[in-house]
Amino acid sequence: MLRAGGLLGGVVMLFLALCGRVAYLQTYGRQATIVRAERQQNESVILPARRGIICDRNGIILAGTVETQTLFIDPKFFFQQLQARGETPAQIQGDIGQLASYTDMDAAGLQKLLNDRATSRFVKVGEDLDADAVAQVRHLELPGVGVIPISQRVYPLGSIACHILGGVGADGSGIEGLELKFDKILAGRDGSEYLTKDADRRPIGVAADDYLPPRHGQHIVLTIDINIQMMTEEELAATCTQFQASRGEAVVMDPHTGEILALANWLKDYPSFNPSNLGDSPPEARLDAAVALPYEPGSTIKPFIAGPALMWGATNPGEVWPIHGGVYIAPDGRHVRDVEAYPPLTTWDALVKSSNICMSMLGERLGNARLWAALTRFGFGSDTGVELPGEDPGLVNPLRKWTHFSTESVSQGYEVMVTPLQLARAFCAVANGGRLVQPHIVEGTLDPDGNVLLKNPPPPFDQLPQVLDEKTSIELRRILCDVVIRGTAAGAHCRSAIWNIAGKTGTSHISLGKAGYSPTRYNSSFMGCAPAENPKIVVLFVIHDPHADVPYGGLIAAPGACRVITRALTYMQTPPSPALPLPPADIAAKLYNFKASQITDRNFNTPPAKDGGN
Repeated sequence: MLRAGGLLGGVVMLFLALCGRVAYLQTYGRQATIVRAERQQNESVILPARRGIICDRNGIILAGTVETQTLFIDPKFFFQQLQARGETPAQIQGDIGQLASYTDMDAAGLQKLLNDRATSRFVKVGEDLDADAVAQVRHLELPGVGVIPISQRVYPLGSIACHILGGVGADGSGIEGLELKFDKILAGRDGSEYLTKDADRRPIGVAADDYLPPRHGQHIVLTIDINIQMMTEEELAATCTQFQASRGEAVVMDPHTGEILALANWLKDYPSFNPSNLGDSPPEARLDAAVALPYEPGSTIKPFIAGPALMWGATNPGEVWPIHGGVYIAPDGRHVRDVEAYPPLTTWDALVKSSNICMSMLGERLGNARLWAALTRFGFGSDTGVELPGEDPGLVNPLRKWTHFSTESVSQGYEVMVTPLQLARAFCAVANGGRLVQPHIVEGTLDPDGNVLLKNPPPPFDQLPQVLDEKTSIELRRILCDVVIRGTAAGAHCRSAIWNIAGKTGTSHISLGKAGYSPTRYNSSFMGCAPAENPKIVVLFVIHDPHADVPYGGLIAAPGACRVITRALTYMQTPPSPALPLPPADIAAKLYNFKASQITDRNFNTPPAKDGGN
């Protein structure tokens, strides 16, 4: 009787447990079961967008994306399904052996990897499979084995224009340069699809409503001409290497449009970097110093003071300044020196010989308010607005912070800081008739199919700010042609037998902060434009801390910059210049050691004058 009661109780308990299980499956467990079945039968797949390309003005690809095929295995599903098929360990080992031929491992190595990660759901085992290999893998029909496309950013020209392009991170997002600045439009937007799969997890269908196509990234066309870019990088590297400089920058611009044709940086120990492997270089090597690191320019600032002074009638090219020896005592007692003890010089020769004394006298005549106005009208102290990240506005102190010492300091290119791009932009105004251009490096964008989406033309030339009148611009260019003939860049292989080059040198002591200025370390620079009668390009070279007995800009920076000018004009098939006109007779009679044969004979072996821009 007791045994029968116990049996009945067991049956009742079993029945109640079954009822409870049924109730659970019909209520709380139902949703979990549906989700599990849904996960087994369906899968949401991301369809990655293809990142847009970056190309130069001629359509040469500088940054692009290639799609590679990556082989993966879901080990847990792989082993479960093969065992469910009834395969023996030897057969499974054979399947793994077949698969190993498409990886960088042998069969034993792949076997060990899968055994070690038997519960994993994703293991990458092969990369860069070609189309034949992908077809063969799929023909094996092994469960849990698949191929997925992986986008890889590539830079076909290696380190060329690396500081412009920047690079992307491991997730494909831009982290430096234009890749960062235009990340959103380059990246596009990923799509997705919802796949239904069979028991072996092979796709068998996708509903139209469950498909969202990717929106591929837009393409960016730059103003850069890669041929000029390579010339510029080559000459900058040669100059910095020759003089063991700490760093250097170069900028090439179209003075009429503001288009940047080349922009280069060089850093000792890290002259360039590979955008594909950003981790191989330190952050300072990847810094675009041409837009991000301002410096005190020295004598290259002088045309932007003398130009407005000529335009305002504060001086004229033939005015003679009363220099007496190589030292001038300013009204505040400060001693201003020229490298050479010049006799009285004209305003013309004040620029050609780069006289600190003449420029200090001119600065005193203008006064601080007009000095400040002269510099700020050229954009110094403000961003240029170029489409590159990290731009520094430089420094022109508010007028209220200027002192009586500022007059002579600013007149010689100190107490003001400029970036190389700002300096090149300002010289464009000298080259183009007096208009302040808007520097830009992006010409436009294209959709994924190559159709024009956005053009980025420069503003109409006649609507640009007029910072010099045309007469003064022409006059200033003619004066600066003498710099490479009988001035601070004479005899340094700068004068061209084909084109007239107008330019200005600069040599500034490197600041040591509160410790003052180094007596032995310099920034050497040169900016030039050609052909001087109708300039097509502006070129700027800045060489920091060169190791040379004579560190003047005319000897350090000018030769490389002028080689870029002549190479670029040759590439651009620019017609030769006409003969350079002599200075007006009344001015020529006052010029220091002037001989007409210096202009007409094109004697390129004249010893270089020293640059007074200390």
